[in-house]
Amino acid sequence: MSNDDQYGGGAGGSGYGEVGGTGQTRTRLPESASDPYGTPPRRTPRASRGLVTVVGVVVLLIAAIAFANQSGDTPTTPTADTPPPPASTAATGTRPVDGKNGTVPKGFGHDEQGAQSAAANYAVALVSADILKPQMRRQIVRQVFVADKVSELETRLDQAYGKAFLDQAGLDANGNAAQGLTYISRTVPVGAKTTKYSDSTATVDVWCTGAFGTAGVGSTNPVSNDWFTMTLTLRWSENDWKVENFAQKDGPAPVHTDRTASTAEEIAKAATEFGGFTYAR
Repeated sequence: MSNDDQYGGGAGGSGYGEVGGTGQTRTRLPESASDPYGTPPRRTPRASRGLVTVVGVVVLLIAAIAFANQSGDTPTTPTADTPPPPASTAATGTRPVDGKNGTVPKGFGHDEQGAQSAAANYAVALVSADILKPQMRRQIVRQVFVADKVSELETRLDQAYGKAFLDQAGLDANGNAAQGLTYISRTVPVGAKTTKYSDSTATVDVWCTGAFGTAGVGSTNPVSNDWFTMTLTLRWSENDWKVENFAQKDGPAPVHTDRTASTAEEIAKAATEFGGFTYAR
């Protein structure tokens, strides 16, 4: 996806507002050596007056330099390695995790930011197309949840994504769409906040949007957009944040636009061509 297309154009502007003013440039024309209507050119100033002017300028410059040297302010050059000051809704500049456990990131920091990053990435995994595939689901559960909750969560998710759910989604017993169709479940975290935190446990709300449904000709479950909030209870276990429990509720949802929906083929192509992200604040 081109950043220029998404945010409103390349060098000339920004999607968040006009940069630089009107774009007009003032040009000062040089003064002519003589008046075209016959007025004689200005007389050259006398040498004594010019000398006084030069001396005055030099004195002013010396005074300005002395005043600047008396100031206690020393300009500093910011370094690229200095992260921006943290804020509750802003990125901190900390790099995402480098490790992965299968398809799920791992190695989150043992702090509040690490808990938020873990919750965002786990939300993506828990509401993905892979969670509907029994074999992939078992891998995700073992990667995401604390060890003493794995058996319980496997049973809960097997029941939630049983035959009735798969039939409704137009999927077979292995979670696959029929030939010519593409099942899409792509979750995008919009933001995260910590509601409880200690060195051993954390509760994080992750505000999400996404695209969900089956794309293709004849689909009875067309791809649509949704907004929801996942609440994940995390525990510090095995030197990483792991999920102990989670819940989901609708919203907050913004007003829908009147943008024309893309075709099923365009949605299916986008889902296979655009990769996901590792999320970190």
